[in-house]
Amino acid sequence: MVGKSVRPTVSARPPGRPRKEIDLGEVADNAARLFDEGGYDAVSIEAVAERMAVSRATLYRTVSTKDQLLAVLFERSTDELDRAATALVRQGRDPSEELFELMRLHIGAAIRTRRHMAIFFGGAGLPPDVLARWQGFSRRYERLWAGAVGRAMRAGLIPKDDPVLTTRLLLGMVIWVARWYRPDEPYTEDDITRIATRLLDQRSP
Repeated sequence: MVGKSVRPTVSARPPGRPRKEIDLGEVADNAARLFDEGGYDAVSIEAVAERMAVSRATLYRTVSTKDQLLAVLFERSTDELDRAATALVRQGRDPSEELFELMRLHIGAAIRTRRHMAIFFGGAGLPPDVLARWQGFSRRYERLWAGAVGRAMRAGLIPKDDPVLTTRLLLGMVIWVARWYRPDEPYTEDDITRIATRLLDQRSP
């Protein structure tokens, strides 16, 4: 008696194209490049999907609107700035060096991310959940700066006055770099930081 032949077992494959995991860091990188190349209007789900070599539908499963796409870029940028500033302050530097380096850090970030952060700073146009996280970041960031400003005042490096108001005025100055900086002008990041910090070096009479 001849035994029955046994067919090899084949595992079933799910129908359709295989799903691709979307890396939000890669999404942010490509959105930032599109901003740099063409500004706000150049950023879209379709353009980012093309840069990532995935279908629009694949990206849409993770990021479904332009607002969400911009929110990914915004959150990545603010998170990097928050982490870098917090790490700097935790080093316990001399007050003059600490404030100088904070200003350098933000001026550098303003220059590198000027295409998109100039739009986002202030939270305008962000979805409600991202706006709430922006507000939390803004409060933390201001407190961190106010601590450095207070230490510089106590050390006699800048005139003693209201540390919160002084902090807000300083932040306004460095945030605005993103608005006016032009790479074809002769001003470097070091030039801007040097002159900005010299403006602070005014002793009370």
